[in-house]
Amino acid sequence: MLTPAEADLLIGERLRCQPIESLPLAQCAGSVLRENIYAERDQPPFDRVAMDGIAFDSRAVAAGARSLHLQGTQAAGDPPLSLASPTACIEVMTGAVLPLGCDCVVPVEDLEAPRPEQRLLAAGVRVAPWLNVHRRGADSRQGALLLAAGVRLRAPEIAIAASAGMARVRVSSQPMLAVISTGNELVEPGEPVLDHQVRRSNAYAIVSALREHGFQRVADDHIRDEAGMLRERLHFHLETHDVLVLSGGVSAGQFDLVPGVLEELGVRAIFHRVAQRPGKPLWFGVAPSGAMVFGLPGRPVSALVCLSRYVLPALAASLGQKPPPPERIALGAAADIEAPLTHFLPVRTEQDDWGRSWALPVATNSSEHFTALAGTDGFVELPPGPNAYGKGFVTRLYRWS
Repeated sequence: MLTPAEADLLIGERLRCQPIESLPLAQCAGSVLRENIYAERDQPPFDRVAMDGIAFDSRAVAAGARSLHLQGTQAAGDPPLSLASPTACIEVMTGAVLPLGCDCVVPVEDLEAPRPEQRLLAAGVRVAPWLNVHRRGADSRQGALLLAAGVRLRAPEIAIAASAGMARVRVSSQPMLAVISTGNELVEPGEPVLDHQVRRSNAYAIVSALREHGFQRVADDHIRDEAGMLRERLHFHLETHDVLVLSGGVSAGQFDLVPGVLEELGVRAIFHRVAQRPGKPLWFGVAPSGAMVFGLPGRPVSALVCLSRYVLPALAASLGQKPPPPERIALGAAADIEAPLTHFLPVRTEQDDWGRSWALPVATNSSEHFTALAGTDGFVELPPGPNAYGKGFVTRLYRWS
């Protein structure tokens, strides 16, 4: 069987990058940038006042002047005034352009009680060139690279793109995803359920995770374990979607029909089964259209683990997103691994009094025991056993979101 690392490589080799589309900036939140963005001009674009107060020529105060003639007011957004004389000052507001001839700003709280047409510096006030002035180009120069292709556009990145004058941005097109659960035993929430049936929960978890990660074009379907119905519905989804994420029907039972039906539809199996627990029956293939197909096990813990470990990273890569650095964390308690399989262990993360993060293992009775995942933050990946991993063993953390 493949190792998880080998499965990663095989998935990566078959990834198809999503096309690029140009969208208004206001519609780009959560999208992946597919072009570099450069500074439109210096930032700040002028010497900017950093505090409400008065602006003046620091040389006048250095020569002994403490009382300055108030010449006028410079508000944010107004063209710059020019200082009329060395002993004059101009009232300025935060964010305003620094008046011409001025090189220092003293805040309101460092002034004596204001007098008409005069401002008096309080005793002992510090005065220096460029005090409380945000100098032009201090943050970035015109033409500097602000955002590189491959970053996800969150609120800070959107603000940066706006500051660069980008009304529209080239981003990765959202893939069309289909989440498909299979099984005769599944019943929708809210519908009557018999003793021998179970609620259809995997699809809700998978769709939720996809949307939490910024994927909005997600269809949802439930197909019974009948070859004809599977063939018809899977053919439709392969023709209309970029990625299929199936849950159930990929093990070795009599009614695990998914791999065979996919093969009939021309989907080429890249691998089936990975040396891991949970999630050993994981299936991955590629359709003639280029659509990727992930067959996740039907057991809830296995499905969520495989989704987070393989599907979400693959989807991010297909958008051109730069992979984040692995998140490393230390075990907060010992874990014994018996099987010669890579083990994915659900954990809850906590910080101690020194601010160190620890991964505290959460026991699950089986890969059916999904209620134990409530309150967990994700899972850690432990090397194959048999082995004992003590408290402090550092490994990779995969978060649910």
